[in-house]
Amino acid sequence: MLHSGNPIFCALDTVDVEWAASLAHELRGHVGGVKIGMEFFYSHGYEGYRRVAEAGLPIFLDLKLHDIPNTVAGGIRALETLEPAIINVHAGGGLAMMQAACTAAREAKSPLKVIAVTILTSLDTSDLQNIGFEDKQEGGNSSTQWHATNLAALTQTASLDGVVCSSHDIGSIRAQCGKDFLTVVPGIRPSSGNVQDQKRVATPAWALNEGADILVIGRPITQADDPVAAADTIFAECTANLAAN
Repeated sequence: MLHSGNPIFCALDTVDVEWAASLAHELRGHVGGVKIGMEFFYSHGYEGYRRVAEAGLPIFLDLKLHDIPNTVAGGIRALETLEPAIINVHAGGGLAMMQAACTAAREAKSPLKVIAVTILTSLDTSDLQNIGFEDKQEGGNSSTQWHATNLAALTQTASLDGVVCSSHDIGSIRAQCGKDFLTVVPGIRPSSGNVQDQKRVATPAWALNEGADILVIGRPITQADDPVAAADTIFAECTANLAAN
């Protein structure tokens, strides 16, 4: 299991390597893993990654690779040497690109999971229309759900391990792709939290009820006065939700 019973991956969205490494150590035993994204990795690269990895937590390397198949495969091979738990690509790169990423990961014979981003949680139906997506609705699903589910099905066809998706899309993705398809869900805010720059958000309990496997949570933990206490409070909510179901 990726997260040893704790579904929370804390997003370390910062360029401060000392702070990120220190927080990763503090959160060990309080979260299931951490996420490193573009902001941090582009600033500090392999060495910064290794500093955070010293905490011993599983790492989701969130770089959203999106290019021609050969280039993405090369990126996966290069990044796999860091031994992250999860790497992601953009499902919008297409079937051949995702298949190339899958092949590169399997060649490494590591437990690395490769997942694909469907529709960003900062986008809603009007945003999709503005960038040229058709307004597709089917079976009561919104347009964002329709497109996310379609991209998830393409991801599964490419033999990747799962997707990054909004909590609002989990139900339709589960129905399409089954219970063993990994769902990594950002845009998670405690009931008292500010949605900030996200549009399609949910509480941890709601997302877990929908079938989320991993909850990516950043600012509600990292900007708290006591990040460990904040993580523990959110995990307690998750535990209570699982016990009730």
